[in-house]
Amino acid sequence: MEKNARILIVDDHQIVRQSLSHLINQETGLRVCGEAEDAPGALQAIAAKKPDIVILDISLKGAHSIDLIRKIRKKNPDLPVLVLSMYEESLYAKKVLDAGAGGYITKHEATEKLVPAIRAILGGETFVGGKV
Repeated sequence: MEKNARILIVDDHQIVRQSLSHLINQETGLRVCGEAEDAPGALQAIAAKKPDIVILDISLKGAHSIDLIRKIRKKNPDLPVLVLSMYEESLYAKKVLDAGAGGYITKHEATEKLVPAIRAILGGETFVGGKV
């Protein structure tokens, strides 16, 4: 039996974390191992939960996600990060990819693109949603 990929969700809105968890946990081979609502919580959860991928909201209260991506990459260079964003402008996608994220999708397209994005990034690919 193949092990489940462990996913950490970082978003400052509980309803978003719960919705993403519900969607992901229905998929074969994917399991949410933890959640965090801010940058310090994300770094603690990464250390404690050892996820295989982090799904990160681009706008967290009190933190710049670009800085958080850089911190994640510095401490965990092989840990992929998928950024979820409300912004469709390609400038944001370029910034997060330059910071070390493995993918970028908008929240408007997350329902149909999230699982393919997770699987692509876990497979070593870069994933950018079609609206960007």
